[in-house]
Amino acid sequence: MIFLRGRIIGRLECGRTQLEVSEELGIAQSVISRLWQRFQDDGNVSRCYSTGRPRVTTPNEDRYLAVTAKRNRRSTASDLSRQLSSATGTTVSRQTVYRRLGHIGLYARRPVRCVPLTATHCRLRLAWSREHALWTPQQWSCVMFSDESRFSLQSDSRRTFIWRAPGTRYHQENTIERHRYGGAGWLVWGGIILGSRTDLHVQSVTMTGHIYRDVILEQHV
Repeated sequence: MIFLRGRIIGRLECGRTQLEVSEELGIAQSVISRLWQRFQDDGNVSRCYSTGRPRVTTPNEDRYLAVTAKRNRRSTASDLSRQLSSATGTTVSRQTVYRRLGHIGLYARRPVRCVPLTATHCRLRLAWSREHALWTPQQWSCVMFSDESRFSLQSDSRRTFIWRAPGTRYHQENTIERHRYGGAGWLVWGGIILGSRTDLHVQSVTMTGHIYRDVILEQHV
């Protein structure tokens, strides 16, 4: 490449025009023009390498973004940018925040929604499991398990994101406990027993204890 640049400069010094050299060597005239201008300025035909755009944030500021995102996982990139500017005076874009957190393995993801369980719930469920751990299939054949799911007719944009690392989807700090769903919806109930199951029951009205007992349990159990 340096030899080719030397050929270009040699021809131009011999009085050839840039257009003639361009047509002879098959190189764009703009390239030849820039090379000739650089040679006239400093006598150098080597390629000038750029160090690239300077980094906006320091390592300490990168750590600040990481710590802040972990402390409040629901913070948006804009929130983190404003907090960094307020704390250090450094202004960065949302994309810079995404890149800095991505370098340490934190990405904006939708959280898992789950039904909240108290310590009492967990203790009672564990005790029940231990009591029935040695039951035989004959004993289980007399037990029916039922469950219901509510399908909301109201849209949920789920625009709430959290910062989390890959493989930590179901960690407690990355879940949102939710047991109330507003708006209209349908409730679907079903039961299973060893070797059999009930029909699905669809209920559109608001479910209460009396409706659950009179409409579902007494008719299907």
